Amino acid sequence: MFGIVRPCRHRLGEGLKTQWMAHLCGLCLALRRDHGQFARIVTNYDGLLVSVLTEAQAERSDGWRRTAGPCPLRGMRSASVAQGEGARLAAAVSLVLAAAKVRDHVADGDGLLARRPVALAARRVATSWGRAGARGGSAVGFDTAVLVDAVDRQIGIETLAGPGTPLLTVTEPTETATAAAFAHTAILAGRPGNAQPLAEAGRLFGRLAHLLDAVEDRETDAASGAWNPLTATGTSLVEARRLADDAVHGIRLALRDAEFTDAKLAHVLLVHELRTSVDRAFGTASCGHAHAPEQGGPESYGPPPGNPYAPSGPGGTPPPPQPPHRNRRGLLAGCLVWSGLACTCQMCCGSYEDPWTREPKEGLCQRCDCDSCCEGCDCCSNCCDGCCCDGCGCDC
Repeated sequence: MFGIVRPCRHRLGEGLKTQWMAHLCGLCLALRRDHGQFARIVTNYDGLLVSVLTEAQAERSDGWRRTAGPCPLRGMRSASVAQGEGARLAAAVSLVLAAAKVRDHVADGDGLLARRPVALAARRVATSWGRAGARGGSAVGFDTAVLVDAVDRQIGIETLAGPGTPLLTVTEPTETATAAAFAHTAILAGRPGNAQPLAEAGRLFGRLAHLLDAVEDRETDAASGAWNPLTATGTSLVEARRLADDAVHGIRLALRDAEFTDAKLAHVLLVHELRTSVDRAFGTASCGHAHAPEQGGPESYGPPPGNPYAPSGPGGTPPPPQPPHRNRRGLLAGCLVWSGLACTCQMCCGSYEDPWTREPKEGLCQRCDCDSCCEGCDCCSNCCDGCCCDGCGCDC
């Protein structure tokens, strides 16, 4: 699961979280249905935005959802998932871009891909994904050649880039690719008038994705000697932050010019969550759940500090300690259960019981990464309806 938009379920609220998971599962299942089980590995958080935008513009009908069977990533629960042309377009775009990513890693000789047999196998996978993505795009009227061309131009631009090269010259191919994908959602939804503003939103989203990826990888790339656009062009973090903030603002304005049937989830992901993504990449985000509240500050979670069984006053007696869990597993049995949970990724993306204590727990993907905004506000629409998220008013 890769991508820059990684919303916290506390910020989304239950309703929007259910919608977001429906699109995530819909993308995963569209990849499996159209391209085989192994293709599901390219499921990513940013790709599902294509599905979200398509549904946000379309007239409501019964064909946008279906009930999917139990899945290990959902704790073996069934769920309502997104389907249709939006999910298929998201799958095609994800495959083509993942194929390009693999080819890029092979060309750089990253990690195991420096070994000839592994590199050969990776090239074959990339070729297969590229062809599958082209077929999937053609099925919904989208020519993936624009994505392939953007990737090919990216390699040449990076080769020629050096100190003094404008950073936006390096990000242009990514901008072009995402602009085309976002604009096509308007065609699928039957709203061709939205194509231009969504192309602008997609262009800025591509710029932001490229920028944040460069910022997050800057130190790692420097240590390994890998190419990084910020280092190569001599762009400072201050300038990168300015460009990122401008992109977030531009996306917000572009979405205002588009017409939606229900913009709530798209607005939260592409306005509020992108702002959080920028803060996270530049190290300026903080989690309001982790600190005690100040006056007017975020609400705290969990028990107060100190001994919960301490006497409450003079003559008070502490309550008896809780008895140990009667169904606790032994060491060997717990290890076997842990192995099963690890193989199905439930400890990453689902809800599960602790292998030994059987206490309910949530996977890493479900844990809070949120600040103090709104704590699960489910009120955002095109004008927020007075939502207090991130301190915004109705001009957001």
